[in-house]
Amino acid sequence: MARRLTTFSKLLITLLILALIFFGGRFLLQKTGLGDSILKGEQTEQSSGTSNSQNGSSSATGTQDKKGGGLFGKSDKESSSQADGNAVGSDDTDAIDVHVVTWGGFAPGIYFNEGLKHSEYSRYWKEYGLKVNFVLMDDMVSSWQAWKGDQLDMRANTFDGMLLEYEGMTKDEPVVVLQTDWSRGGDVLIGQRGINSINDLKGKRVVLTPMTPSQTFLMMALDAAGMSLDDITIIESVDNPTAATIFKAGEADAAVVWSPTHFEIMETMPGSQVIQSTNDAAYALAGILYAKKDYVDANQDKVQKFYEGWMKASAELRNEANKEKAAKILGEAFNLPVEATMGMMFDAYHATHGDNKSFFGLRNDGAFSGQALYDNVNRLFTKQGIINEALPSYRSILASSSVSRTSLTGASHDGEKSKKFTAATTEQKKAKAMSTKPVSINFATGVSSLSENAKTIIDLEFASVMKTYANSRIRIEGNTDNVGARDMNMRLSQSRAKSVADYLVSTYKIDPNRIITVGNGPDRPTKGCETNATDACKSANRRTDFMLIAAQ
Repeated sequence: MARRLTTFSKLLITLLILALIFFGGRFLLQKTGLGDSILKGEQTEQSSGTSNSQNGSSSATGTQDKKGGGLFGKSDKESSSQADGNAVGSDDTDAIDVHVVTWGGFAPGIYFNEGLKHSEYSRYWKEYGLKVNFVLMDDMVSSWQAWKGDQLDMRANTFDGMLLEYEGMTKDEPVVVLQTDWSRGGDVLIGQRGINSINDLKGKRVVLTPMTPSQTFLMMALDAAGMSLDDITIIESVDNPTAATIFKAGEADAAVVWSPTHFEIMETMPGSQVIQSTNDAAYALAGILYAKKDYVDANQDKVQKFYEGWMKASAELRNEANKEKAAKILGEAFNLPVEATMGMMFDAYHATHGDNKSFFGLRNDGAFSGQALYDNVNRLFTKQGIINEALPSYRSILASSSVSRTSLTGASHDGEKSKKFTAATTEQKKAKAMSTKPVSINFATGVSSLSENAKTIIDLEFASVMKTYANSRIRIEGNTDNVGARDMNMRLSQSRAKSVADYLVSTYKIDPNRIITVGNGPDRPTKGCETNATDACKSANRRTDFMLIAAQ
């Protein structure tokens, strides 16, 4: 009679069989030619796969909007798939992998590299022996993850965007390597018929992509009008092209869009108009490249060469022939018509070596500095409750060694000069304001000179606005209540407006021709206080209005 095996006996037999299979297989792989044969077969298959991937067609797709429609990419350092499933790059750890988006501000680097990828034609390679790969990736979330995962050595963003993200990458110690550009018309606030200024947005619906440069730009515009995000209704969009679609559908009163979308909107929507752009807010949005501090410390020579080549290119792009060549290279890189890439470049001011010295605080010549932008963004983000933790000091997020070690001279490397204004014409003096910021500056009765307290109020309320909108004229209008003779109030209000203008000129070195002064006396009371019936209304009417006139 056969005996049944116990459960324990079955387990022992199973373990013995598994052991025989394991050690037998190991003997066959290591002691015979079978293992070598299998390994060679795998290598052949991998090599074929890599070759097919590299020889296959893979082009970036895009739209004529800046920053839009680009291909999701990854670094050449690791093999993985893009959003469309195509593998990219090699395992060359000597190369610098630099993230870019579809935007004309990156023209200098791509132009100097003769395209996105390293090649024998790259001037980075020919002049510096440096391998550079630009990784086109418009998906900012994916690029952020790739940078954190060391798939990218440098990442592109705007300076305000970096500060927005800082809380999530503190341990990575990000530092700015170079300033690429200033947006000069690439970002546009457009409104429906009847919305003629920022102040007209109060209580209105504005569509934008939240937590992006579009929001920062709008916050600066609102601040210049004495307003904030709380004064409007935000309609959130997933991206800027969608924001334009929502606006065109009549679901919003205004929208922050990218150039050249606003031209198409105005053609199809009668009465719509540009309220403001970054051509007016000339120092609102700064493009940058940043890297991890550990990477910069370990690769200072590479980073310095990369910076110097970019700055050479920025200087060369002041030449029209070079700019046309760059537009062609960008067109191939972004898969866009040359006309579109030329337009992108027109909407950006490419920062030179001199501009970077100003941005990094390495020269003090009155030019706009990164510190000023940092202070303004930090103030607005903190005031609006957008950042929850204190940002690090400005100096601690800069890698200034490349800038300080680079010696490039000549006019083409100089930084941007302050705009020179001619005396305002009668038409310019009366031009409509993009925004009006009422500020209460207290003067002693019958006195037009500024007190120390009044100067502090001007510093706090208008200094940052004046710097951000450096290409715009300023109209300062003095106003009074109705107490006293009208003629006397007219003269007094004009004198007070001039006192404010004189303070701005002497303290902030403002071009006197940039400022227009007007004395309204009691003729323009605050809405609701036309009769000066109460002390509160009289106080509200004794104000100074700071107005911005669009850049011309």
